[in-house]
Amino acid sequence: MTDAPTPTPSEALDLLLTGNQRFIAGAPQHPNQDAARRAQTAPGQRPFAVLFGCSDSRLAAEIIFDRGLGDLFVVRTAGHVAGPEVLGSIEYGVSVLNCPLVVVLGHDSCGAVAATRAALTDGMATTGYVRDVIERVTPSVLAAHAAGLTQDDDIIAEHIRHTADLLLDRSRILADQVTGGQTAVVGLSYRLADGSARLVTTRGLPTEAAALGPGA
Repeated sequence: MTDAPTPTPSEALDLLLTGNQRFIAGAPQHPNQDAARRAQTAPGQRPFAVLFGCSDSRLAAEIIFDRGLGDLFVVRTAGHVAGPEVLGSIEYGVSVLNCPLVVVLGHDSCGAVAATRAALTDGMATTGYVRDVIERVTPSVLAAHAAGLTQDDDIIAEHIRHTADLLLDRSRILADQVTGGQTAVVGLSYRLADGSARLVTTRGLPTEAAALGPGA
């Protein structure tokens, strides 16, 4: 297990955004991906961030943020919808593993959001548990419509913000960590074409952290 000091929430975000810049530039360093790191982390883990993202196959967290073994505690669902298992996993990350940062990672051309928009506008029916995913995304899309948002990027950003708020509303453990300054919650929107992760919302970060990252 690494003995490196735990970063602050702002430092953890900077690690992610700096790694993303390397990925965008096509110059990844692939840190912590060798045999030495594997041996170092075998006894235990000390990730610096919980990454709660969409399950989309193009959204592999360790790749787009240029990180490695033991760096990120990753939780993924279609459309980053949050049920009890997700909340429990995130709470484990912040209360047991002491992660100083929780990231909600959404992206453009999200299939779950597109399916929800189609269900609301065209009445397109879904079957099985996909319906549950759509039901969980629906409040975000309705809120975006109520605010007059029609562009895909704006609706995705609203869904990311809604998810971040939902995590804090439903998890007392996470909310207390944020209030106490041990953890922050941020929302990032990823662009599939250029690989950039744009900061769209923050909870519990110093105000200057809002200036971090492209498009923040």
